[in-house]
Amino acid sequence: MVEGYVLHGVPWRETSLIAEVFTRDEGRLGLVARGARRPRSAMRGLLQPFQKLGLRYSHKGELRTLMAAEWLGTQGRGMPAGASLMAGFYVNELLLRLLQRQDPHAELFQAYEMVLDHLCEPEPMTEVCLRWFECRLLRGLGIAPDFSVGRETPAVSRFQLAPGESIRLAAHEPEDGLLIDKETLATLARYDGYDDLKDCLQDSGLASYAALKRALRLLLAHQLGSVPLFSREAAVDLHYLRDGVIS
Repeated sequence: MVEGYVLHGVPWRETSLIAEVFTRDEGRLGLVARGARRPRSAMRGLLQPFQKLGLRYSHKGELRTLMAAEWLGTQGRGMPAGASLMAGFYVNELLLRLLQRQDPHAELFQAYEMVLDHLCEPEPMTEVCLRWFECRLLRGLGIAPDFSVGRETPAVSRFQLAPGESIRLAAHEPEDGLLIDKETLATLARYDGYDDLKDCLQDSGLASYAALKRALRLLLAHQLGSVPLFSREAAVDLHYLRDGVIS
């Protein structure tokens, strides 16, 4: 069986479900779970977000057929709740929107599990956790800029950040970008370099969370396009954006 997590599920026909899953070996996959919406289906309670599953499926076609699913236990974690739950849905939606099907991302899968572990803790540092994962996601997609450019220009205090371009010394406010200060750029460089979330949680950088969020939101928005994130809108409706955690 292949290890994976359900990112999202949509009804299909009368009794079935299409589950978008993130797997360790094959990345994002679309699985047809036939009969999963029937009241007595064993799949009905299994195919839920944030639960680690063992999955067996066919290996033909864009949509695979789910043949079996097995719960792999709690992995020592509970379930995220409140603001942490919304943060988990946000991470799931980023993966759903930005990953191509059948494109393996083993390191990103590991990062995802670290995020879930932390979001289930009693007092998670959700802001740091999400900013770190956004950096890992940009790196995994091969679209992260070189945040370390600030180390080469110690006398410069401001930089231009624009999607799809290299970070440059600030001459003026870019039309489709923003200005970021040196501390924000240095913090992004450190976050981008941490392979383990625990190291990032111990980072004592002075950059404001708001500045980090603005920079990463700009880079992600360029990839997401004009369709808004549902998790962000839901967080607004439920007042979980009051602290500005979700990008």
